[in-house]
Amino acid sequence: MPETFPKDRFDSIPRGIERVGAHRAPARRGRGWVWAGWTALAAVIVATAGILGAMGYLGKLGGSDETVVASEAPAVTAAPTLDAATPVTVLNGTDVDGLAATAADALTGAGLTVAATSNASTSDVAESMVYYSRPDLEGAARGIAGLLPGSDVQETTEFTAIGSDLTVVVGADYAAAVGG
Repeated sequence: MPETFPKDRFDSIPRGIERVGAHRAPARRGRGWVWAGWTALAAVIVATAGILGAMGYLGKLGGSDETVVASEAPAVTAAPTLDAATPVTVLNGTDVDGLAATAADALTGAGLTVAATSNASTSDVAESMVYYSRPDLEGAARGIAGLLPGSDVQETTEFTAIGSDLTVVVGADYAAAVGG
């Protein structure tokens, strides 16, 4: 049979307290709103990052859809000249034997001074190029390029270490042009 005990102060618990057990404080008011606020903030941050990421991936970020076409000023190029006072180095950039000598003969036939002929460090050069080391030599480089079919010019200091201000590297296009 159940025993009954007399009522004491621990038997009278105020209504509305749902938490039970030792050392439990009543829940603070508004705790649910704080959780909802943090969740909403996280959702906004994730959505913003997703939208910006998609726009960046699709290329729509940072400007209008209009394409701005800048008018290009014509490149200033020096007039082709032939300068016999500036020696030229001719390098063969192909597997064709004697191609540098063939190009050197064409240059000396035009009155230019060829300082040296040799093989380039690589033998797979497709396009012939006339390299010049200073801007004032551009005209001379263009004059040489005019003598060698398919040649173009480019400024570089790559060949100054070998003592050459004007260097011709003949490629496969020159070999095809001269039948080499």
